[in-house]
Amino acid sequence: MKRSGNTGFAILLIGCGALILLDKIGLGLGSLMSYIIPIAMVLLGWMSVQRGSRFFGWVLMVVGAIILLGKFSGLIGLIVAIGLIGYGVTMLKRSSTTI
Repeated sequence: MKRSGNTGFAILLIGCGALILLDKIGLGLGSLMSYIIPIAMVLLGWMSVQRGSRFFGWVLMVVGAIILLGKFSGLIGLIVAIGLIGYGVTMLKRSSTTI
């Protein structure tokens, strides 16, 4: 049996549909589902760009990335806060050695 190039794409679509269906009937993966869909959107967009559908692919990738940024905003805020504290501490250490 010869497989076409769309086999991986078809399996990805079937998997995403099955996960959505399981989530709707109460057997889903809970909060993990909210990360799977945007990641799948980015991957499907990337595959569309590679296959030549540039406009649709870029739109799908950008929308998926924006959703992921919203999901990771708490983590990004935590990293920025730690970075600011660390930078402030190093500034204090430098200024105390020059006095």
